[in-house]
Amino acid sequence: MALIYPEALDDPRLAVFRDQPDSQLRAFQGTANGLFIGESRNVIERALNKGVKPYAVLLERHWIDQSQPLIDRLLAANPSLPVFVVNMQQFQEVTGYRIARGALAAMERPALPALHELLKDARRVAVLEDITNYTNIGAIFRSAAALGIDAVLVTHSCHDPFYRRAARVSMGTVFQVPWTRIGSQQDWSHEGIPQLHQAGFKVAALALSDDSIPLQSKVLHDCDKLALVLGTEGDGLSAHTIADCDYTVRIPMEHEVDSLNVAAAGAVAFWELRTRHREEC
Repeated sequence: MALIYPEALDDPRLAVFRDQPDSQLRAFQGTANGLFIGESRNVIERALNKGVKPYAVLLERHWIDQSQPLIDRLLAANPSLPVFVVNMQQFQEVTGYRIARGALAAMERPALPALHELLKDARRVAVLEDITNYTNIGAIFRSAAALGIDAVLVTHSCHDPFYRRAARVSMGTVFQVPWTRIGSQQDWSHEGIPQLHQAGFKVAALALSDDSIPLQSKVLHDCDKLALVLGTEGDGLSAHTIADCDYTVRIPMEHEVDSLNVAAAGAVAFWELRTRHREEC
């Protein structure tokens, strides 16, 4: 399909970009699992690498030349793909965004894998409990991809890693590190932690506690399969989650600092407990 330069913005195919919240896109009619908005070349290309199908594209005119290789890939994946090219004012009118980092692509959400399939060959997984900050979610996925985490599990109250900002901050690694939901919406740990145990995992809660063990503890490094549970910035992990876990783990710190941002804490834990330690030492 040729590039579309709309004079009016009432084309119904632009509806997916018209300031729609991610929650509405997840229920977008005519798709099996809804849509998400991919922003930036990294996000879109990594989604394409995983076979995700594009639905529509929107970009400002000044991005055309440098976006042409990406547009070619998108059209190869979906030859009937509408690619709308607009000026800055039109772009802001449609999306409500003041700034965009290249093309926006509405893409069909892939189905999430079953939990047991995700855990089958994994040795290190991260569990995100009720994290609602998109930047933190994206940063955790980026660290997970770089530092040997095999899968990420998110509770039902955790924000969706495919949401635009989370995926962008992750640099598209939300399509490289497999993820799925774990546990019920009411109380994930009573259901989810036994599922992790059944798959052979020990479960470690990163939390401040009087009986916590240091991150470098040998008992953690000796775990063949280990799940690391990370909580929200303010409240941390719930008390019953900590009680359900096998270990409570702290990161030793200096200068009377008692905690780190959850994304930073995750990166430290992922590095320290990566399975390749055994191969590198």
